[in-house]
Amino acid sequence: MRHSRAGFTLIELLIVVVIIGILAAIAVPKFANAKEKAYFATMKGDLRNLANAQEAYTGDNGGLYASGTVTSPNALPDLAYGPSSGVTLQVVATPTGWSAIASMPSHSAKKCGMYVDNGDPPTVPGGGNPATNVGEPKCE
Repeated sequence: MRHSRAGFTLIELLIVVVIIGILAAIAVPKFANAKEKAYFATMKGDLRNLANAQEAYTGDNGGLYASGTVTSPNALPDLAYGPSSGVTLQVVATPTGWSAIASMPSHSAKKCGMYVDNGDPPTVPGGGNPATNVGEPKCE
């Protein structure tokens, strides 16, 4: 007499569920980390684009830099530049350079900063600039 199996045993099903749980426990933190890296990349890109816009502006205006606070889709006053969606830029100009902080309040509490100056980074309202090297965006 032959016995045929019509389904899986309870142990087999439990083993599959445990394996899927282990894989999910590994994948979910990796995904969250990837989202955070994407936010940082967006903010750093906006700071680099701001640097290009500032250099073009200062070339056209005799060495002056623009300053202000801007969120997308608006453009920074005097510059034809606006940040990416969800990014807020705070820009402070000095006679010798500028300092900027990019943040994404709706997505992350962290911020990125950049400055171009002959001395220490100028202060920006709402906190210090995480940048440590001139012209290099840095996130905290």
